[in-house]
Amino acid sequence: MQDKKEAFERSKRALAVKPSMGLKTSTSKVRVVDGYTCEVEEGRWKIIADLSEKVGGNGKGPDPSVLGRAAFGSCCAIGYMQWAAVLGIKLSSVEVVVESDYDHGGYYGTNDSTAGPREVRFKVTIQSDAPESEVIALIEKADKHSPLHDLFARAIPLKREIEIIRKTTDGP
Repeated sequence: MQDKKEAFERSKRALAVKPSMGLKTSTSKVRVVDGYTCEVEEGRWKIIADLSEKVGGNGKGPDPSVLGRAAFGSCCAIGYMQWAAVLGIKLSSVEVVVESDYDHGGYYGTNDSTAGPREVRFKVTIQSDAPESEVIALIEKADKHSPLHDLFARAIPLKREIEIIRKTTDGP
């Protein structure tokens, strides 16, 4: 736990000295490789997203909604562990279950509902011998500083850029 706390504190000190170090742009590249199967790359990481066979996909990976819930849940779980280390609270286990409710009519255009989730709920289960008030305080602190908790909890600007490349043909 101490090495995790030291890593966190080292980054925090560096940002306090030079706040511009915290300003970053992350880029994920998504390429359709087969039907609906997408290869997602960012840095050294490569993952697959797809749709299930019953909706025309190849079933080669989780669908984007699964990845969204997984990203949110894992970001929260990591945050709880990180803040526990920083605050010196021992956690034996952490589990985050993320649920979302959809009306797929919005996705398929059969009604006017939104295509995205109507609601996202998450349940945090933590095993710890620390006082309940300390565990709740660390959960609240971690949620306050969680990038994906923030992303899911507030509307942020979404800017799209479109580039259309036309095939050129030689000859008539």
